[in-house]
Amino acid sequence: WQKSNVNLLTDLDNHDEISGFPVYKCLLCEVIKVEDGSADVVKQVDESGGVCGAIAVKPVKPNKPKKRIYLDNNATTALSAEVLEAMLPYLNNRPGNPSSLHELGRQAREGIETARRQVARLLHCRPRRILFTGGGSEADNLAIKGVAFVHADRGKHIVTTTVEHPAVLNSCRFLEKLGYEVTYLPVDAHGCLEPVRLQEAIRDDTILTSIMLANNEVGTLFPIRELAAVCRERGVLFHCDAVQAAGKIDIDVTELGVDLLTLSAHKFHGPKGVGALYVGKGVKLEPLVHGGKQEMGLRAGTENVAAIAGMGKAAELALMELRQAQETARLRDKLHADIMHLIPVARLNGHPDKRLTNTLNLTLPKLRGESLVVALDQKGVMLSSGSACKAGSPDPSHALLAMGMSAEDAHCAVRFSLSSHTREADIDYAVNAIREVLSEMETTIRFLPCK
Repeated sequence: WQKSNVNLLTDLDNHDEISGFPVYKCLLCEVIKVEDGSADVVKQVDESGGVCGAIAVKPVKPNKPKKRIYLDNNATTALSAEVLEAMLPYLNNRPGNPSSLHELGRQAREGIETARRQVARLLHCRPRRILFTGGGSEADNLAIKGVAFVHADRGKHIVTTTVEHPAVLNSCRFLEKLGYEVTYLPVDAHGCLEPVRLQEAIRDDTILTSIMLANNEVGTLFPIRELAAVCRERGVLFHCDAVQAAGKIDIDVTELGVDLLTLSAHKFHGPKGVGALYVGKGVKLEPLVHGGKQEMGLRAGTENVAAIAGMGKAAELALMELRQAQETARLRDKLHADIMHLIPVARLNGHPDKRLTNTLNLTLPKLRGESLVVALDQKGVMLSSGSACKAGSPDPSHALLAMGMSAEDAHCAVRFSLSSHTREADIDYAVNAIREVLSEMETTIRFLPCK
């Protein structure tokens, strides 16, 4: 779609379904090189193969962005240099198996236990309550299925909400196939849930409630303390998916009153492929992976020591970076105000106050979210049009639909998610890029409609 003579061959009625950009068709063309390399000659051929015209096209190099601004930190975060440094010894000169008795084995074991203490400090709990997994999704699966299988003789009813992460929703749907019954509680227009709704949903055969601490798409915070108290009064275990909240708000599992809580390292500048599950005292789980006795017999398999060490260091840094939350909120609000100046009809999605300090989800009427993401990427600004777990899907966000939004408005939504490393200059650059895209929409770029 860049300005070049290639657009002489553009089929103006054919646009990419996701980006909205014109598709350049050269299916009936043959490209040959001019001897001096100054241009390509595109020979247009008819259906029989005869030459019906030729166009000289000067090669155009893609314009590379001057800089890159990453505003998609709810999808994943950059690995901190300190985290990489903590991981490297276990990738280089400490190759021991944590179950071995010799020196290298003891070094690996110490690396894991140090990380366990670091993650425990992030959650204000005892280290022995931390169980390492292969990621946040695995931790969610272990919490939900593990409780369900252990307590099947007591009841088969589970309660969750309609805006949970797919790892929670699909675990529940899997259990439904096994005869469990799941109640999916609706949320209001801000993505919030009142504790009374949970109280009404709990039955005598309810064994587990699973509700996230912060929504990954709009950032809305749930009243976990009050919700967990409702479950405690009824003798129901409470699992909290805190993957999106860790490193952004202070999490005290004792104060929250949860029985199980999920973390994922790559959401707070740690490595991908490693997560953790807080398991409260007396909570029993059926393991999903059978084999050795690693991780207190709940997660078999030789531990990924380097990744676990990285998660521990990331947790240590995340605890210190919580002091940046107020500045991150200021930058988020500045971004919001600047976009509203450019697009006065933009609407905020999620709760205006009770939300993560780094998350800004907006509906931009008549601007297709995926198209804007692709256009801004060309200018070096990276954001999202929905959950990373829905990437590439043409379907609108299930969370936004659950909040009562129309499919058309959901398609016009974009999410900006900052980090403690985001600076004011980054926000100014992103806003200027949006301004340029809006200007180019009048000439170069055609966005798909939001319907």
